[in-house]
Amino acid sequence: MNLEIERKFLVVDDSWRNAARDPAHFRQGYLNDEKHCSVRVRVAGGRAWLNLKSVTIGAQRHEFEYEIPVRDAHHMLDVLSCKPIIEKTRHYVDIGPHTWEIDVFEGDNAGLVVAEIELGSPDEVFAPPAWAGEEVTHDPRYYNTCLASHPYKLWRAP
Repeated sequence: MNLEIERKFLVVDDSWRNAARDPAHFRQGYLNDEKHCSVRVRVAGGRAWLNLKSVTIGAQRHEFEYEIPVRDAHHMLDVLSCKPIIEKTRHYVDIGPHTWEIDVFEGDNAGLVVAEIELGSPDEVFAPPAWAGEEVTHDPRYYNTCLASHPYKLWRAP
């Protein structure tokens, strides 16, 4: 069984940028109005994936991911996916045994920067870096599925 264990934090400053590597631009959209799972298509770095993820709120969710042809993915994003499309640049920061993924959102979600860490178990201990602020793992507004239907620009504090 594919189980993702991930924690999500708001990023409070740019101090992570000095350690960041391998930025990749992501373009992703959702092919369904999720009830039980999200069905996402994503293009990044010349590759594409179809991803299915349970709609469970929290750090632990079922996830399945399959590589698909890039041409098909762009067609799905342009024709089949719900709008708006999520666009973001992902950066990777290695801290100890973990790699943090920092997503800098664009378009309707501009201004939002979120850091995620994947863990081996729900109770794994780790020390968040100073630039990782409030944990939003249990706040559905920060899930990409929600950002696609309720963009950050519509609900963020001024």
